[in-house]
Amino acid sequence: MQERRAPCHKGVALSKARRLMSAHNPAEMRSRRFGPSGPLRGRIRVPGDKSISHRALMFGALAVGETRVTGLLEGEDVMATAAALRAMGATIEREGDGRWSIHGVGVGGLLQPEAPLDMGNSGTSTRLLMGLVASHPITARFVGDPSLSKRPMGRVTEPLGRMGAEFDGETLPVTERGLSPSIPIEYRLPVASAQVKSAVLLAGLNTAGITSVIEPVPTRDHTERMLKGFGAELWIEQEGGERVIRLRGEADLKPQRIEVPGDPSSAAFFAVAALVVPGSALTIENVGLNPTRAGLFEVLRQMGGSIEELNRREVGGEPVADLVVRHSALKGIEVDPALAPSMIDEFPILFVAASLAQGTTTTSGLDELRVKESDRLATMAAALTGAGARIEERADGLVIEGTAGEPLRGSANSATQTHLDHRIAMSMAIAGLASREGVEVDDTRPIATSFPAFEALLDGATGSPSRLRERIGEGATTLGNTDPPPTPSASGRGE
Repeated sequence: MQERRAPCHKGVALSKARRLMSAHNPAEMRSRRFGPSGPLRGRIRVPGDKSISHRALMFGALAVGETRVTGLLEGEDVMATAAALRAMGATIEREGDGRWSIHGVGVGGLLQPEAPLDMGNSGTSTRLLMGLVASHPITARFVGDPSLSKRPMGRVTEPLGRMGAEFDGETLPVTERGLSPSIPIEYRLPVASAQVKSAVLLAGLNTAGITSVIEPVPTRDHTERMLKGFGAELWIEQEGGERVIRLRGEADLKPQRIEVPGDPSSAAFFAVAALVVPGSALTIENVGLNPTRAGLFEVLRQMGGSIEELNRREVGGEPVADLVVRHSALKGIEVDPALAPSMIDEFPILFVAASLAQGTTTTSGLDELRVKESDRLATMAAALTGAGARIEERADGLVIEGTAGEPLRGSANSATQTHLDHRIAMSMAIAGLASREGVEVDDTRPIATSFPAFEALLDGATGSPSRLRERIGEGATTLGNTDPPPTPSASGRGE
């Protein structure tokens, strides 16, 4: 079948921060010292969920008609997805009120991109878009920054190869040649991965027959929820204690109105900050609490953290609540490895909380953290040790002996090496709030990939008005109502 080419789209240009990170020029790194702070007070609202934002753009691009999205995360990872979809024929525009309009091309309608698709630092964009391309008669070259180019893509290329797609490598840059008609498969996930599951299901959208994914351990289910919302014929069965997701291909997706809830991964940094900084009482509004994503809050409660749920409701088919978080005396625990898939991105900030708890916290089953934006086990072990924490690094986790609430020493004479990893940078910023000497983060630019307003919100919640004004000048959003949160009543707690 002849390849159809999209008109040349420049899409979203790389930001200054992303261009600099791509060059990895040490002279351009933007370091910052995060020092001990006053209590976190008031009310904040974190940006939209990154996982849902990616999928809203992709499914809108495959529907025929206009999909409208509110609350979309406008970080660089999601913008990389938007630019790639534009390059393959979708029309995606931001309107003046912050809403997004997506005019899709229909399942099977993606066009040949004229230039390589720049994924920046986004593994989610790369793996899910590889799934979309796999069942279209087009060829796409995926490129990314130095960090993403080290991350393994074989876990996605292997099942997509079974469906007929061809790849010229397993790390970026990678050229993929899709196949239409592609081959439906039944695929058992060898590791718990929502990205691999989603890539196979997205390839199945344009594949005749039934594509099945067997999931021994449940992972985040945003793809399944949203595909059904867009009208795909998708159903879930339980077989032998395992979750089996089945999708009938050649789907006809209908445009939707999507409201994106607040990202629990972003809320996690502020929740831990409020738990470890004395005197804190912080309300985090509109936090998504999908059961496949809320493992961190369960673990923090097991450690003794005071996290109350108010105004529990549904937003866009996802459970949402306002979280009231108060300073608490945390205690170390052994974290159940079965919870890892529901909090895999939150372990760096959990390690910070554990470093300030009483007693020992043990984590295991975290091999996946070795192949994230950085080796998050080794990087966090080194960073927290440098700040005065007592850490034992094991092959699949960390063992952390906490300070029983005493501040960490901090890293007065050195900068924490973040290895271009946004979650390392934000986690160590929170560690700095609960230290004596502060923690210097070597480069804060990667934070823009997922949470551009992080520093502004943190400065506002901790009462740093001068720094807040500086960050607002750089385009960050401001805090909402800063009145102290109400004292929650028993009737206001979630179930």
